[in-house]
Amino acid sequence: MPDRALDAVLEIFGWAGFGLGAVLAVITLGLYLADGTWLPVRALIEDSPGGRIARWFDADGGVGSAQLSPDIDHALAGKDEADVFYRRGTTGQIRLTQGSPIVRGVLLLALGLLGFGVAALVASGIVLFVRG
Repeated sequence: MPDRALDAVLEIFGWAGFGLGAVLAVITLGLYLADGTWLPVRALIEDSPGGRIARWFDADGGVGSAQLSPDIDHALAGKDEADVFYRRGTTGQIRLTQGSPIVRGVLLLALGLLGFGVAALVASGIVLFVRG
């Protein structure tokens, strides 16, 4: 009886890992596509009555500007220039990384679950051959 329980647990872990990992991988793809294209740019940082503002020239020759969020303002404290990323086709949005932290987090979770499914599959195979 314990052999059957171990087989069932490994089977459940395998299906859960592969199934949830695949669903999260599809969600990651959707988040990645929704995030859009972020391009690197050198921005000038200046003070204004409403807070600090970043200004830059975009790839199309236009001028972009964005109010610095408190997190970005803290990260760029004391700087007059900074390398940032702006979202192509929009104005007023910058961030310090090209890739989205949310997309990266969901991707890592999906890969972890897929790895968990693979580990359960390998363990199931080992149990099968050890028993045989």
